[in-house]
Amino acid sequence: MALSRAAARGGLWRLGPSALSAPRHRLQPQLALGLSRSPVCSQLRRFPARSLSSRAASRALVAAVVAAARWVNSRYERYLQRSFPRFYVLHSTFKTGIQALFLEVKEILRIKSKMSQQRLSSQQLPYREMERLRQFRRDVLKAIPIGIIAIPPFANFLVIILMYFFPRQLLIRQFWTPRQQLEFLDAYDGIRRGWYPAVLRSLALAAAALPEPQPRQLLQQLCAQVQGGARPHLAQLLAVRGLFSGSLLALNRLQVDHVRALSQVLFLTPHLPAFFLRHRLRSHVLEIRHLDRALLLLGPGQLSEEELRAACYLRGLNSTHLGRAECRAWLEQWLRLSCELQGGPRSDSPVSLSPAWSPGGSWGGSCVSLASAW
Repeated sequence: MALSRAAARGGLWRLGPSALSAPRHRLQPQLALGLSRSPVCSQLRRFPARSLSSRAASRALVAAVVAAARWVNSRYERYLQRSFPRFYVLHSTFKTGIQALFLEVKEILRIKSKMSQQRLSSQQLPYREMERLRQFRRDVLKAIPIGIIAIPPFANFLVIILMYFFPRQLLIRQFWTPRQQLEFLDAYDGIRRGWYPAVLRSLALAAAALPEPQPRQLLQQLCAQVQGGARPHLAQLLAVRGLFSGSLLALNRLQVDHVRALSQVLFLTPHLPAFFLRHRLRSHVLEIRHLDRALLLLGPGQLSEEELRAACYLRGLNSTHLGRAECRAWLEQWLRLSCELQGGPRSDSPVSLSPAWSPGGSWGGSCVSLASAW
């Protein structure tokens, strides 16, 4: 036995290291096969598959729930449309309004972020972004009272009742139906037209108190022309613009009744002390001036029909029943007047004359409104 061991050792010695390494090569596949069959490796292989399958299952469950909710909602809306058509209109308007308001808030946040990053003021923004900020501020101010009413417990039912019976006063524009938009804009324009005679009377009284005879006569003739229903020309308006600088027609020297009437024309509350009325009036007409300047840079031809109608309505024209060409022609005339006044001498008064379109579709009258703070 010792001799066989010595012979074996000698044989291995003569074969060299390759003989010793051969069994290792044969063992490696067997070792790999054994490890692959071990429970640890099998668990490692199963873990990603289980995680992927669980994620796919959760996504499929979420998709199924969403699809079921959409199906139930569509069935519910069809039931409302068939059984309660008036309530269905309110429901669809509310849903559309929530979506529009959400998109509006996202856009306002984007604009605010842009202003913060680029260190811009609102007057340096493009026209559309400036107009969005202006309209959003007005919507927020209008929504504050209804938000205060809804604070007490169980006051939501009262809010719903008030919003149902007083939609024009309490609801913002996103929650108006298309029919309500026409009705409410006509109603607001009727309120605005109702204050034009008071503004004209106040302007005529202020013109009678001017010391210079020739400018006084010019302004009195212009007021009489407007009260008679005639449309003033651009040259006539520009001829009296110097009277609104440093005279009795300056904003800080107007009578309180005159300021209140002008506030009503611009849909501003008149129930404030005289100082706050003048401050709000000046801020509002400065805002219109910046909007005019930005719109001149953009060009009226770049506005959509909805934007064009909104721009005309803001500046005193009831554009709800007018065509696109008529609105554009009126707005171009307004911008020419605004451009001339902004290029002229600056004054403290924002009062100027602008034409107003009659319901019959012709130039049937003119009104006194605010254009810019010259």
